[in-house]
Amino acid sequence: MSNRIDFKEIELSDKEWADPLLAVSDYRATEYCFTTLYIWAGMFGTRIARYRDWLLIRSDGDEGCANYIFPAGSGDVQEVLRILEEDAEAIGRKPVFWATADTKELIEKAFPGQYELTPVRKSFDYIYETERMISLTGKKYQPKRNFISRFKTQSPDWSYERILSDNPSECSSQLKECLAMTDEWCALNGCLHNESMQMEACAVRIALRDFVALGLKGGILRSGGRIVAYTIGERLNSDTFIVHVEKAFSDVTGAYPMINQCFLAHEASGLRYVNREDDAGEEGLRKAKLSYNPVLMLEKYLAVRR
Repeated sequence: MSNRIDFKEIELSDKEWADPLLAVSDYRATEYCFTTLYIWAGMFGTRIARYRDWLLIRSDGDEGCANYIFPAGSGDVQEVLRILEEDAEAIGRKPVFWATADTKELIEKAFPGQYELTPVRKSFDYIYETERMISLTGKKYQPKRNFISRFKTQSPDWSYERILSDNPSECSSQLKECLAMTDEWCALNGCLHNESMQMEACAVRIALRDFVALGLKGGILRSGGRIVAYTIGERLNSDTFIVHVEKAFSDVTGAYPMINQCFLAHEASGLRYVNREDDAGEEGLRKAKLSYNPVLMLEKYLAVRR
């Protein structure tokens, strides 16, 4: 094998070299964010490597398969995809590529007719217009405005605060409160009995633990001084903000739309779009994400050798 790639576990220090390669591609999909790869790595067995000016990403696939996210960076597409095919062969697995609507065309061009591409609906990202998510103008958003009004009426002493990453002492205190709120939220929602929720809770805890090092933004919603919702996100690419985490107590009416509106107004107003990630095939989550009227669904595909 002429170009053996040494995939490694993702470390925080990898952010320094990975971010510039992700920026070159400027993709809008969730998978092209270092934080996403890092906080979910343990759950999906994600490993990364650098090959020339490419960021290579491999994760565990179905039995006998290795999943590769279409590489981020620049160079010869056919060459780097062949390198990944060779890697799969070296570890005795079949290569499977994760692609978006844009990158699947690059796969088809590099290997005409050699890969079968299948859409994976549960992995489609929900993309929204930032200004609409902040202003909530129009008839379609009337229910959201009603919920926010109810929240303000029922919580007249509400407050919103940014998580102060530039103030170590205050930031540490805020993050500890968010962690405690997460534990309470999990207890109320039965995380212990739901594997998917356990995985998500683990990813959230990693994001909170490494909040500053990851360069994340956060916001907290309080009622009577108590945290009733919080959220975490960051800039994803040149025109899109991504929301990684959003937690709110379901018995606090309007907490979800309120934290969403406040957070985006403070952190994302200069960007055109917001990526609120996928719904993982969960019907309740799908309904909630659709209720915000996405401007587009960012399609994801599995590309398998014919």
